[in-house]
Amino acid sequence: MERLLQYMDDIDDLYGVVGLVYERLRRLVFAVLTLGVGALNVGLGIWLAHFSPPIALATTIILFVTLLYRAVTTPSRPWAQPV
Repeated sequence: MERLLQYMDDIDDLYGVVGLVYERLRRLVFAVLTLGVGALNVGLGIWLAHFSPPIALATTIILFVTLLYRAVTTPSRPWAQPV
């Protein structure tokens, strides 16, 4: 009976390790995808500015106004959160 409990404990530990490795891989994939999308956005912005500066300027202004509106209308979070 003791051996069975030891095997079950080892299986539980293995399951926990697999979960931790999965979480690290998930975070790594998410970071790589985020950086890739950011680099793609920068590249497309440069390409658009090179071929059509007025459209690039209009797009930039629309994005700036959208971000400014979001920053102004989003409720602020207090700096000190109670523990």
